[in-house]
Amino acid sequence: MAFRLIATLVLLVASFTSAFVAPSRSLISPLASSCRASFGRPLSMAEAVADATTAVDIRNIAVIAHVDHGKTTLVDALIRQSNVFRDEAQASEAGERVMDSEDQERERGITILAKNLAVMRDGVKINIMDTPGHADFGGEVERVLNMCDGVLLVVDSVEGPKPQTRFVLDKALKRGMKVLVVVNKIDRPAARPDYVVDKVFDLMMELGASDDQIDFTTVFASGLQGIAGMEPDALAQDMTPLFEAVKECIDPPKIESLNSEDLQCLVSNIDYDNFKGKMGIARITKGTVKNGQAVALVRPGAAKKTGRLSSLFVFDNLGKKEVESASAGEIIMFSGLDNVEIGDTLVTNEGGGQNAAEPLPPIAVEQPTVRMTIGVNKSPLAGREGKFLTSRMIRDRLFKELDRNVALKVEETDSADKYAVSGRGQLHLTVLIETMRREGFELEVGPPVVIYKKNEETGQEEEPFEMVEVRVPEEYSGAVIDLFNTRNGELQDMGIDDGGEGMSVIKYLIPTRGMLGLRSEMLTATRGTAIIDAVFDSYREKIKGEIQSRDKGSLLAFEDGVITSFGLENAQDRGKLFVKAGEETYKNMIVGIHQRPGDLAVNVCKTKQLTNMRSATKGITVGITAPIDMSLDACVEYIAADEILEVTPTKFRMAKNPEMLGKKGKK
Repeated sequence: MAFRLIATLVLLVASFTSAFVAPSRSLISPLASSCRASFGRPLSMAEAVADATTAVDIRNIAVIAHVDHGKTTLVDALIRQSNVFRDEAQASEAGERVMDSEDQERERGITILAKNLAVMRDGVKINIMDTPGHADFGGEVERVLNMCDGVLLVVDSVEGPKPQTRFVLDKALKRGMKVLVVVNKIDRPAARPDYVVDKVFDLMMELGASDDQIDFTTVFASGLQGIAGMEPDALAQDMTPLFEAVKECIDPPKIESLNSEDLQCLVSNIDYDNFKGKMGIARITKGTVKNGQAVALVRPGAAKKTGRLSSLFVFDNLGKKEVESASAGEIIMFSGLDNVEIGDTLVTNEGGGQNAAEPLPPIAVEQPTVRMTIGVNKSPLAGREGKFLTSRMIRDRLFKELDRNVALKVEETDSADKYAVSGRGQLHLTVLIETMRREGFELEVGPPVVIYKKNEETGQEEEPFEMVEVRVPEEYSGAVIDLFNTRNGELQDMGIDDGGEGMSVIKYLIPTRGMLGLRSEMLTATRGTAIIDAVFDSYREKIKGEIQSRDKGSLLAFEDGVITSFGLENAQDRGKLFVKAGEETYKNMIVGIHQRPGDLAVNVCKTKQLTNMRSATKGITVGITAPIDMSLDACVEYIAADEILEVTPTKFRMAKNPEMLGKKGKK
């Protein structure tokens, strides 16, 4: 009887509780609860453990797209409509494209590094990762996808899916992620949203998307105007439809465990702080982590690295916020382990780590395809400007870059003062060189060369090929085809763009060797109207023979000295010059482009003979043509196999490689 009475009381208490206490809709980590104190009552740890199969009110998304399809502008609009800025004055001070904070990103107009931010929307924390759109920085996209549960695929409303769209979408689909398609720039006059959505659907079918992934939601938006809607002709006055679509269509993180012993999070990025040192950025897959906890960094086949967390942060708007603990589903930043590397798995080390979780598979990225040598500047004008000149300084800086640039490789060479640096493409490497130049390094850079591989099955040597798409006015299509054909390109498709702008679309499969130096030639041949998109395709059998790079030689300085106007007057008849009067030069330095094949030495330091006789032609002067202003990218594209580039904080000088000149002299 007593037992039945107790059971009845328990049932009454349970029914009373269920009538007045709303069932928990979500599981909030201790970290999320600190972020969401103003949005409702956070769950206790006991409730969280009891409801461990539900997810926290968090969405982890990456914004992926082809270059120049408006990713960063779209993220900019999301930031401005999330009360990140205190007022209009602070928003104006931040400027446009807030996420592109690096100098080179603003100058080039592209995103180079993937970046994290977090915004709150109706009680849901949205961790957003802005990624690069250029194929050379695909490694940034690959590592960021490890921290996401879904992606925003941004597609231009006129151009539709492009080569890099295919690359990043393929990576996301293979991870089983849901895709929210955003047709951006819907305010363009030539916008064709139905065509773009159909093309995205066709692309997903090609890439083998699942039924769940193909049933994607589409949002139409204009990042520039900060408006979005579910129909192209019915846009709201803000980005609310996009926020709602993110909350509804992107799955929240799945939580397997909140036990601290099950802690498991893969380090996907590295940051540096002047006071806290090296910091790791990771997404917690399982378990809970606390500030000051004993932890270890592990990876398959490597020794365990132990330590203790000295600080723990989460992303908060455009910055970070220190917290005491964080749980599964959150993206954290931590310090205290100076030897942290991308690809390490953070696990608990309490009690010696006897019950610690297994390491996660390290991040797999595509292998590099282009190599350049970077070494000590040994020109006659070396050491006048730079702060970092020695091989040890250059070596330390290059290997430090490996900490966060996962797609880069640095190797020692036979020479003690040169290092082989390999990357995804020419732009990938020139961005690194430009960064080092601005830091005060003086460098000697070799020409880009492709990386060959031997096929283990066939035993044949293979080289990388790229799929290139060129949009160009019809009158220049013949010139584009001629350039591709001279570089062993294989025509894949050709037609007229449906956008109604009178543009031809030409697709070629071409060896990466043929792409080196092609962009500048194509822009010259098409008067700057060509839009070139290239993405790595595959390794294929090496094409025999050399591929023509440039059809003109170089003008070389005849001797050391200071360039004079009189010397330039005579030299400019031989071709186009890179230098101007008053600059210093040295023997075999490249001072211009010869108008014919083969190199020609010219005396640009020649001075006019002075006499005490008045010349009959003294008042007649010859105009000196303005020199071609060569950027770092233009110089790297120009130099041939027997030439080098001297990089200093203020100058780019090209010259014949003295080592190769010596070899020719011996023959």
